[in-house]
Amino acid sequence: MNRINFILNPNARDNSYKKTPIKFISHDIVKQVKNFHKSFPSYKITPLYNLNNLAKKLGVNRLWVKDESFRFGLNAFKVLGALYAIAKYLNKEFRESVSLSYEFLKKLIKYEKDCTLTFVTATDGNHGRAVAWSARQLSQKSVIFMPKGSSISRIKNIKNEGAKVIVTDVNYDETVKIANDYADEHDFILIQDTAWEGYEEIPIWIMQGYTTLIDEVLEQLAVQNEENPTHVFLQVGVGSFAGAIQGYFFSLFGKERPIIATLEPDSCASILKSVEIGDGLPHSIEGAFKTIMVGLACGTPNPIAWRILRDYTDIFFSCPDYIAINGMRILANPLHDDPKVISGESGAIGLGLVASIFQNEIYKEIINKLEINGGSRLLVISTEGNTDPENYRKLVYGENSSTKL
Repeated sequence: MNRINFILNPNARDNSYKKTPIKFISHDIVKQVKNFHKSFPSYKITPLYNLNNLAKKLGVNRLWVKDESFRFGLNAFKVLGALYAIAKYLNKEFRESVSLSYEFLKKLIKYEKDCTLTFVTATDGNHGRAVAWSARQLSQKSVIFMPKGSSISRIKNIKNEGAKVIVTDVNYDETVKIANDYADEHDFILIQDTAWEGYEEIPIWIMQGYTTLIDEVLEQLAVQNEENPTHVFLQVGVGSFAGAIQGYFFSLFGKERPIIATLEPDSCASILKSVEIGDGLPHSIEGAFKTIMVGLACGTPNPIAWRILRDYTDIFFSCPDYIAINGMRILANPLHDDPKVISGESGAIGLGLVASIFQNEIYKEIINKLEINGGSRLLVISTEGNTDPENYRKLVYGENSSTKL
């Protein structure tokens, strides 16, 4: 059985080490982004669950899980970034306003001539559905490219949002290139959650959009008179989500920020590979990635996110698939009166890792390295629900399960 691999970052807490600045995430920007999301009629804060019984079993003070399966009815967090990026683009293209809101955009679209655009992206599922939904909400069009082997249910969900879906015969990273070429050829707008030279503004908007999630967490903890987490576990695909959350904590708390870990599938751990090489640059992994965590099956890091993760992350993990499956099953079958959480393959890796390092003696070193003890307050993010219901049932309840969820 494959083991969890990890690398500690000696530079994360070294104040003498020159770190990349994070100017695009600040308290004021986070506030603007959150106010924008809150302006949508369908906005609701997603649940933050306290797994008290599991925390006691593991010997920690608190264990929270943020459940993004309720986000705008789309079963995943990705819409926070896609919606904000599309809104920012429309605002910049037609009539720039500092008070970006749903009402402002609807009026803009109603009165502005030639205000119907087509937005393009590549996706394993969640981001594409988010782009399609966001475009439809704002009376725009979308074309979504998906890699070979994409789930039928994910394709159907995207089509149901009114998008044109094109499935390629290559992996995710190659599909991104195809989507970019298609957007250029047709004079459409690419909304991609990774960056490259000459394409940075939209990925930054997407990352800013993700900060609403973690700002909600701190708001929820304050309402419950709880202290902030001491440890945060963040899954990584291209790294935009983890980079945004990491940037949020550093911008607000500096050296007092929590200990932060990143988690990748071991078949496509490009962040871990880049750390191992140690030249300060992001490095890609090529090929077809064999992992159930399709939302994290990305071989090329977002260079903007990479620089943040490289300089501020405390520990980098790569995990085999059984870690995610373990997390899915624990969340679906809670201890005593802990709440049940339906978490998909990419959503459950954080809880799966936390449980695994406590359940297996060989990982005791990790607990010590992370300085986890009886007073620790741990936060994991369930970034998606059962976005592939058939596969979810198979992984959680067995090959031939007929359980309806």
